[in-house]
Amino acid sequence: MNQPVLEAKDLRISFRTPAGLVRAVRDVSFSLYPGETLAIVGESGSGKSVTCKAAMGILPGNAVIEGGEILVDGKDLLHLPERDFCRLRGRKIAMVFQDPLSSLNPIMRVGKQLTEVMRLSGVPAAEAKKRAISLLSEVGISEPERRYRQYPFELSGGMRQRIVIAIALAADPEILICDEPTTALDVTIQAQILELLSRLKKERSLSMIFITHDLGVVANIADRIAVMYAGKLVEEGTAQEVFYTPAHPYTWALLSSMPDLDTRDRLDAIPGTPPNMVAPPQGDAFADRNPYALAIDFEAQPPAFPITETHWAATWLLDPRAPRQEMPRALQERIARMKARREAQAHGN
Repeated sequence: MNQPVLEAKDLRISFRTPAGLVRAVRDVSFSLYPGETLAIVGESGSGKSVTCKAAMGILPGNAVIEGGEILVDGKDLLHLPERDFCRLRGRKIAMVFQDPLSSLNPIMRVGKQLTEVMRLSGVPAAEAKKRAISLLSEVGISEPERRYRQYPFELSGGMRQRIVIAIALAADPEILICDEPTTALDVTIQAQILELLSRLKKERSLSMIFITHDLGVVANIADRIAVMYAGKLVEEGTAQEVFYTPAHPYTWALLSSMPDLDTRDRLDAIPGTPPNMVAPPQGDAFADRNPYALAIDFEAQPPAFPITETHWAATWLLDPRAPRQEMPRALQERIARMKARREAQAHGN
């Protein structure tokens, strides 16, 4: 396999609060390979956005990096001097945020915000304007020359998100991190933005990290999926493995709560709430919410059990000594429907 373009190793990040240190990211390791999309999924507060903000060097002031590395081109981003980080950010790695309005300067014209990125790289003003208009067209904005002169508040939410994507691409990065880029948009516009990101990834040979709380959003764009809960990765595999043969009870719960076209029954909500990360549980952090928890789940954290060469899950249910536990029947039926629908689409039916 190719060498990863980005690699996180044993990453540990906490936040100082009046109540104590909140353990937001706990020994997280993953790799992103050339030309792939890695989706990191989990509920709000699971640590997925914190992990990627660390890669961009934009953690808040109360963050404490307690250990680990994030490597790009053999350089640890967590310990780069600010000057070197500024040179790398944008040209090597860029980020698209959740709320396009908060990502844009409301009193600066769209064109100025686009060309500013290029001008910092030494591109002449006339050439920067030409490239900016071309970028606006590339991300699907009609009348790009007119939009170039407008302010963000004059544009729709979907158009603003396209401009945020254009700004992220202005320095021609190799890695694009998308942090919940469709959450603030309605369903129709979500689909358009996902299609746009998928097209840009292919045309520009981008490697992409896609952060979301909704597994359904990444069903058609992710190559691999990493499931995160309470600051830890609990399952990782190819998209087909995670969707069709999930192994961790938390992944079962996420899939069971995801709407699909054929579901008529009431969706299953995940019971309870995530644990207090000022004092993380001694065992599996999901144990209190897990109807299939074993006694050992409350005593020790499970290791990562390999399932295939590309698929693993950290659950005691995979221990050879554990009693056999199949995923819920309703979820098995849902997965069978998803497979059938995908096969029908593949055959043009």
